[in-house]
Amino acid sequence: MAKVLSGIVVLDLTRYFSGPQATLYLAALGADVIKIDDPSTGDPTAFSPPLAGPNGVSFQRTSDGDMGIAYLKRARGKKSVGLDLKHPEGLAVFLKLVRSADVVIDNFSCGVADRLNIGYESLVKENPAIIYCSLTGYGATGSDRNLKAYDLMVQAAAGMMSITGDPNGPPVKAGSPISDAIAGVFAASGILAALLHRDKTGEGQAVDVSMADCLFSLMFDEPFDCYQDLGLPQRQGNRIMRFSPFNAYQSRDGWIVAGAATAQDWLALLKVMDREDLTDDPDFSRLSWRLANNAVVDELVGNWVRQHSSTEAIERLNLAKIPCSPVRDIKDVMQWKQLHDREMIMPLYNPMARTEVPARAPGFPIKFGATPATYEAPAPLPGQHSREVLTTLAMLPPGEFERLVELGITSHCSPNPPFGAARSDT
Repeated sequence: MAKVLSGIVVLDLTRYFSGPQATLYLAALGADVIKIDDPSTGDPTAFSPPLAGPNGVSFQRTSDGDMGIAYLKRARGKKSVGLDLKHPEGLAVFLKLVRSADVVIDNFSCGVADRLNIGYESLVKENPAIIYCSLTGYGATGSDRNLKAYDLMVQAAAGMMSITGDPNGPPVKAGSPISDAIAGVFAASGILAALLHRDKTGEGQAVDVSMADCLFSLMFDEPFDCYQDLGLPQRQGNRIMRFSPFNAYQSRDGWIVAGAATAQDWLALLKVMDREDLTDDPDFSRLSWRLANNAVVDELVGNWVRQHSSTEAIERLNLAKIPCSPVRDIKDVMQWKQLHDREMIMPLYNPMARTEVPARAPGFPIKFGATPATYEAPAPLPGQHSREVLTTLAMLPPGEFERLVELGITSHCSPNPPFGAARSDT
C-alpha cells in the first residue's frame, strides 16, 4: 500500500533532536527524507555516546561497528548525503536539489540559514512551490529570537520547570527532553498542513516553529495564571487541581496512580475501599470540599492502597472502572504487552555492525487503516546515498560526482571509519 507522503521529497538540514524528530515522522509517513550533512563533520550524533554495536551498549567505542544510539533511532527511514553548503559549488548542487524537492527543514539558530544563502527567500527563487520549515528555540520573530536554546532552557523559559515536581522542591525539568519532542511533532504537523495548502492552491510557504511556543501552547490549557488567586501553589506534584483524589499512592510493593474525575468515579472508589459510609457525608460528597482538603482525601486513599500490593489494588480499581495504573519503571515498560501489541517497541538495527543492537526504538504512534506508517529502513551509513541522490535528483553529469568527492564538497559511504573515531560532540 502507498504511504500518505509517498513521492514527497524532504531535504533535511536538521541536527540533534527536535528537527530529526519531525523528519523521522515524515519518513514513517512515506516521504523521501534526505539528510544533508557536512562531509567534514557528518551528523553530530552518528558516533556520539551512548553507543551501540556488536559488543552491546557503552559510553566508549569498543568496536569499529559502534554507532550513536540517538542516530540509530532518529535517522531511521532516511537517506544520507554529504554536501558542503559553505562551498559555492556545494551550494549550487543544493539549489539543484531544491528545484526537485517539496520541503526543506532546518533547526539552525535564527538567521543562520539566511547567512548561508539557503533561507526561504533564497530558495523560493529556485522553487516557488517549496515549503520551508524553520524550527528554533524561540521563533523567527520577537525580541528573544536570537537567543540560543536547548530543551532545558526552553523548559525553564516557558515555565515548565516552575510547575514540575514537589510543591516544596526546587525547579525540575520533565524527565525527557519534552520541548524538543513536542516541537518536532508540531513541525511535522505544520509541514503536513502546508502540503495540504499547496495541493489546494499551488503555493508554497515558510513555516516558523518555536520550541517555546509549542511547549507553552500545551501547558497553558491549565489556568496557571489563576493559581495565585485560587490559593494554589504552582507545583501540584502529581495532582490535577480540578480532581480529588488524583495522585500517586504507595502500595505494599510499589506505587500506583489513581483518580476520580467524576462523581461516579468517587462513589465507585468509596465502594472499593469499603467506605460507603462517606457516600452522603456533607463534606466528602462535595468536590469543592475534597479539593480544598485534598490532603485528607489523599490520606484516606493512601491508607487503603498501602494495605494491598500494586497488582491487587489495580485489579480492584479496574474492576470498578476507576482510572488507575501501576507506576512502571522503564524495565517494566519494555515488557508492557500493550506497547508490543501496538508495535511501539521496535528492534534497532546498526548498519555499520550489520546487526540488531540491545537498544530498542519507538514505533510510529499513529495507526492508519489504509496507509501504513513504518520505518522500513534503518539509519543510513553517513554519505550512503550521496551518489544516488546527487546523480539523479541533482542530475550531476558523468564524472562530476567523483570530482566533487575529490574536492571534499561531497562524500560517499565510508562503512568502516577508523577505530576510536567517535565524535565527542552531543
